[in-house]
Amino acid sequence: QVQLVESGGDLVQPGGSLRLSCAASGSIFSINAMGWYRQAPGKQRELVARISSGGSIYYVDSVKGRFTISRDNAKNTVYLQMNSLKPEDTAVYYCNANIWSTIKTPPRDYWGQGTQVTVSS
Repeated sequence: QVQLVESGGDLVQPGGSLRLSCAASGSIFSINAMGWYRQAPGKQRELVARISSGGSIYYVDSVKGRFTISRDNAKNTVYLQMNSLKPEDTAVYYCNANIWSTIKTPPRDYWGQGTQVTVSS
């Protein structure tokens, strides 16, 4: 069994910063890509940022230059540093990881429970 546990969501003023963390634990042989999605009320879930096992990075246009994704492979953890936050960044942020549980088990996607980020004055 694999679990993803997120932390770091909070209420912050516009222009502020937050750092989200997501740690994977359990039966893990190897982790492929890790990423962050978000879902605002009444909107579809969208990919915010993703980092491959080799370090290739993708950002959605709306966060380029403000958010930074990174990962610590020794800790099976992915981070999202969010700077210059805007009210439109308000959403529930979900961690996602594509994980091999064992060498014989095809990799599959796992999701965290979500952490609320609210940007408001």
